[in-house]
Amino acid sequence: MIKYLGLLMLLLSGLGLGFWLGQSQLPPNPVALSPAERKPLYYRHPMNPQVTSPTPAKDEMGMDYVAIYAEQPPAAASSPKSDKILYYRHPMGAADTSPAPKEDEMGMDYLPVYEGEQAHAGQVRISPEKIQKLGVTTAVAEQRALVRNIRALGSLQVDERRVHAVTPRFEGWIQRLHVNATGQAVKRGQVLLDIYSPELLTAQQEYLIAREGQQALQEAGEQARDTARRLAENALQRLSYWNIAPAQLQRLQALEKPFDTLPLLSPVDGVVLEKPAIEGMRFMPGELLFRIADLSTVWLLAEVFEQDIGGVRPGQSVAVHINAYPERLFSGKISFIYPTLATETRTVKVRVELPKDEGLLKPGLYGSATLTTEQEKDARLAIPDSAVIDSGTRQVVLVQKGEGLFEPHTVKLGRQADGYYEVLEGLEAGDKVVTRALFLIDAESKLKSALEGFSSNETTPEAQQGDH
Repeated sequence: MIKYLGLLMLLLSGLGLGFWLGQSQLPPNPVALSPAERKPLYYRHPMNPQVTSPTPAKDEMGMDYVAIYAEQPPAAASSPKSDKILYYRHPMGAADTSPAPKEDEMGMDYLPVYEGEQAHAGQVRISPEKIQKLGVTTAVAEQRALVRNIRALGSLQVDERRVHAVTPRFEGWIQRLHVNATGQAVKRGQVLLDIYSPELLTAQQEYLIAREGQQALQEAGEQARDTARRLAENALQRLSYWNIAPAQLQRLQALEKPFDTLPLLSPVDGVVLEKPAIEGMRFMPGELLFRIADLSTVWLLAEVFEQDIGGVRPGQSVAVHINAYPERLFSGKISFIYPTLATETRTVKVRVELPKDEGLLKPGLYGSATLTTEQEKDARLAIPDSAVIDSGTRQVVLVQKGEGLFEPHTVKLGRQADGYYEVLEGLEAGDKVVTRALFLIDAESKLKSALEGFSSNETTPEAQQGDH
């Protein structure tokens, strides 16, 4: 009995030892290891697998970055379109690739890029979630007629061609002043003042004497009569040269009596701008007594910036707003473009003629002119001006090449009009350009890398691999 019990115990011990040896040969179960026992390789953005961090971090919405372990394939490499590895890229998103597996300066493995998965060099890939969150919008480059509105500020001025100076051509005194206030309206032929002049009185008497001699020589010889006639005509012509009104000369001929004073008449309908004349004062030949302006038309002298002057031409219609009458809109035409530019303001003066409207347009009032440039006969390829990234040395737009895939294009732009730029080079009709690109803030490193590769004509991954 004891012999059988010993054999049984020996058998059971052998079975236990074999089970223990069998278990010791099995590989460890990775699931049995807790997350605390595993060391993450790196951490990736929860919404954008292309963004990684060597330490735990949070995204802009407060979400924790996802830990990536050695036995867990990176999300960026999940579901590749094929199993062919094109090259290996830097794990932190830098513009660095390698044709073979390697580690970066922090000991992190480069990530494999599969065929059909990665954008070409010079392109930027943004996840659909990021695009939707930031509200990225695009517009199509298309043919468009460009119409441009130019606005220029200015002030109303007197029409220089309608200003008249009243100046006598002889010496005398102002006997009586009929128009004695600046700003007073006058009519053509209205008496401005009465003049006493010894020279004028002597000239009248000479004419009357010559006329009497002409009548006395009616029965004389032909030569004598002709001489008397010419003396009378010359005396009358002298009065005419002194700007004596024809009505006054006719009155002198009819009454045959000189006048002690003669009236000086207004040459035009207008408003008195200046009145140096004072009753009783003495004046000399050529001295200014009145300055009268015809205000039937006025000028708006507007200042147009030099970059806009190319769209301005004489005869162009202009809509004018006067600050004093915000509810009114006046219309005029450009009559002259001044030939010089003011270096202080970089503007060119433009003259707009305006008909006086019920006396509302007063010289000195401020206003603005809105000019609409001519519409181009042929439509031009154009994009919204918000799509242009201007670095100062070149202009770049982001073209959408596919879902979440964007490529920077250098463009040559023409004139800007109505919120659009004319595209001369760099785009074709139908290209989609990004008009709202706030996502560039988060993708700054990718964009810089793409632009550098684009400017140096690095268009393929193979070209980058050749650098290593």
